[in-house]
Amino acid sequence: MGLEELFESLTEEQQIFQFGVETDNPLAHAFPRKRVVHAGLNGTVVAPDESQAIWQEIMSKPPQEKGTQTAYIHIPFCKTKCLYCGFFQNGTDQAVEDQYIDALIKELEAAAVAPRLKDSLIHAVFIGGGTPTSLSPRNMARLLQAIQRCLPLANDYELTLEGRIHDVVPENMEVWFANGVNRVSLGVQSFHTEIRRNVGRLDDQETVLKHLENLCSYNQSANVIDLIYGLPGQDLDIWKEDLDLLMASGVDGCDLYQLNVFDGSDLNKAIQAGRLPAAATTEYQSAMFSFGKNYLAQHGYKRLNICHWSCTNRERSLYNTLARSAAPMFPFGSGAGGHVDGYSTMLHRIIQPYEAYVQMGKKPFMALMKQSPLEPIVEEVQAQFEMGAVNLQTIIAFDARLKDLQWVFDLWQKRGLLAFNGIQYELTEAGQFWQVNLTQSTLECIQFIMTGQNAIAVEKVAAQDSAKADAMVQAMKKMKEMYSGHGVEVMKKMAEMSGGHPSARKRGAMSGKKGAEAMKQMENPMGDMADPMKKMAEAMNRMSPEELQAVMKRMMGDD
Repeated sequence: MGLEELFESLTEEQQIFQFGVETDNPLAHAFPRKRVVHAGLNGTVVAPDESQAIWQEIMSKPPQEKGTQTAYIHIPFCKTKCLYCGFFQNGTDQAVEDQYIDALIKELEAAAVAPRLKDSLIHAVFIGGGTPTSLSPRNMARLLQAIQRCLPLANDYELTLEGRIHDVVPENMEVWFANGVNRVSLGVQSFHTEIRRNVGRLDDQETVLKHLENLCSYNQSANVIDLIYGLPGQDLDIWKEDLDLLMASGVDGCDLYQLNVFDGSDLNKAIQAGRLPAAATTEYQSAMFSFGKNYLAQHGYKRLNICHWSCTNRERSLYNTLARSAAPMFPFGSGAGGHVDGYSTMLHRIIQPYEAYVQMGKKPFMALMKQSPLEPIVEEVQAQFEMGAVNLQTIIAFDARLKDLQWVFDLWQKRGLLAFNGIQYELTEAGQFWQVNLTQSTLECIQFIMTGQNAIAVEKVAAQDSAKADAMVQAMKKMKEMYSGHGVEVMKKMAEMSGGHPSARKRGAMSGKKGAEAMKQMENPMGDMADPMKKMAEAMNRMSPEELQAVMKRMMGDD
């Protein structure tokens, strides 16, 4: 069975979910919502009693080739928890921090004598978290000196320190730059004081800009900031102000990230409880993405990959590029992830067992996973999509059967997500926005071609969109209660007036606006129904056609 036959065998909902839909606005509506945070295929978990022996074997042998490599070092402490963040592990405590850095240095020292590491080069180091800049100056100096001593850094290495604006003060910066940090990545997220305070950021706009000015005045590092679009209360006007202030800040580059609202997260709970304004829907985020991309291009920023931009030659974003390639990544620290020689790793997220393993001379695995046999293809596809263009011929070079991918690439070209230039498929603006979905679906297609298995991955990363469907469902339930069962007839008439029954298996769904207009055209007086009917019409106007179709099916009993 080829991909086209697979497509035809799926339900309409599965087709939409995995392959998207044909729509006049692919930027906003090519897929119902974002599927996963990071695209990938699952590996096989190694039995815990085998993990140490496998790791020792890997580390005991010199590298087969001296290629580009990275190291990721995790600092699992934060002074505060930002509502949108899924990486918070521990609050800060000086005694706990001291003991943790002791263990982390011991882990680095153990790796330093292993042939797999000492006989190779590390080209990029990323100290992430958590909030690494929250470390005391003393512990930061200890860690940075251990990195210099234990890791075989290439002459042109990039050493990134991730953190927050609040920690950008002279006593910290002097330690950073005296001990090898040459890139600083700060999570500004927004310059707007109210937006920042909404999600737990400490400093106001004036402080953020002043600290960035001080950082740049040292002239010792590539300085980049993260900005997030879609934050609660953030609209296009505020987003433009954020970009204007980015231009004025003097930094060397930026990352533009889409907000993920996870089901059950603190952020989603705060929004649902009415303590925060709603986060932008995926549709609105698509407009913010388009505006941001075009704004940076118009102002001379160079695009390094889908999310990363530079405005000076200082910013290379080397780690971010290598992290999405086949380059090995050596993990250190509680909660660190990595991948080396066919295995993916996750180190223990709880500090106490992490430290206990290190003291016993063991790698502190929470899990060691044997990567999929398809991993070399996966890494190639991920890297190409991340760079904004896919060369089918380089993928076919792995296995001739992968030529079948042309079917899905041509489908996405017809739908405005890809554009073939004679050599490769370039991601259109819409394709760039939906890049993670396209990558994940391509990997699933590869898995199907090579193994016959079609496993559709899903993570609940767009909770802000489910609110629209819930609003309409609640309005419909109220209508049914108050209209003594005639609500279904209303729905049927609305469907007829907008082009047919919503459960019909057709490629296009009725549009939200048509449905809302149909409601207005109804001749029946609504009486007490006016308020719920108005809410339903408003909810429909905010829905994409695909979302509306799904809700209509639920209400009509066509699940």
